[in-house]
Amino acid sequence: MKDNILICVFLVVTFIGVPAQVASHAPTGMAQNAPAKVSTHQSVVPQVSDKPVARVNGVVLTDRDLVREMYTIFPYARQHNGFPKEQEASIRQGALEMIIFEELVYQDAVRRKVTIPPSQLKEAEADFQRQFGTPEQYREFLKVEMQGNPELVRQKIRRSLMIETLLKEDLENKSAVSAAEAKDYYDKNPQRFQVPESYSIQTISILPPRDVDPGKLSAQQQKDIRKRADEALRQAKTTKSYQDFGLLAEKISEDDFRVNMGDHNTVKGDELPPNIVTVLENMKPGTVSDIIQVQNAYTIIRLNAHNLAQQMTFEQVKAPLQQELQKEKYEHLRSNLAKQLRAKAKIEVV
Repeated sequence: MKDNILICVFLVVTFIGVPAQVASHAPTGMAQNAPAKVSTHQSVVPQVSDKPVARVNGVVLTDRDLVREMYTIFPYARQHNGFPKEQEASIRQGALEMIIFEELVYQDAVRRKVTIPPSQLKEAEADFQRQFGTPEQYREFLKVEMQGNPELVRQKIRRSLMIETLLKEDLENKSAVSAAEAKDYYDKNPQRFQVPESYSIQTISILPPRDVDPGKLSAQQQKDIRKRADEALRQAKTTKSYQDFGLLAEKISEDDFRVNMGDHNTVKGDELPPNIVTVLENMKPGTVSDIIQVQNAYTIIRLNAHNLAQQMTFEQVKAPLQQELQKEKYEHLRSNLAKQLRAKAKIEVV
């Protein structure tokens, strides 16, 4: 439920310019030493020069902050040599909005005199250092990114913890949804928890030649297709199990489901052709249908289960429903907080 940049103290790890064991963040130092480029996949690697990108009540946010957040939003950029060109602008804008919000929350935490116990700060600093493979890597990080000053690391960790504390108080704690609230929503929205009738099926299909217009099949071609369908039916009727039917589907079926033993998993009734539903309604689980014609194709179905429409109980949906409602409540509170902080702030995008 927390903003991803604020979960624990590790947002500062994105400033790292040497290898570290943090897979979800990019080393901005690497970006600084490499020119921006577009790969054969049209990927963009942003440069870092520590130039201002925004000012929040006079506090300067730099492109280093921005790139750090871009990699947080889109961590795959590290593995794919940059950001997809067509998405880079939207990722950059999202990152800019996030770092501005982060700074606004921090400034509010300072105004409200949010404090971090020394023991918590010490533990967080130790956790941060453990992310580095060796003490040498951490020392190199201090040298390259923190001017060799451990106190700068403590400041950034304290800042992160202050933001996290405020968000927990204002958003996370207030967005909790009780079982009673979830039950009230369940009772008022019964249609959301109706499970429609569905069928678990496997198929063997015999199709017209792919290179021939189905509307222009000759009489002989139609006869040949039917003959193959009749032979498929003869073999299908001899199968005794899911496995038997599935292996036969892999061998002779011509539809795309053959690679999965002909298994369609569970299909809603309203997603199937009416003539197939009619057949399925009169079948028992474990039985194989006769040939069903759908336009110029022929299908044979094994019914594995017929699931009747039902209303899910509150106990079945309680946990995921509470999570869903809590997330909605959190996002609403977060949006309101951002609006309130922005209303009192002077923000300049450079």
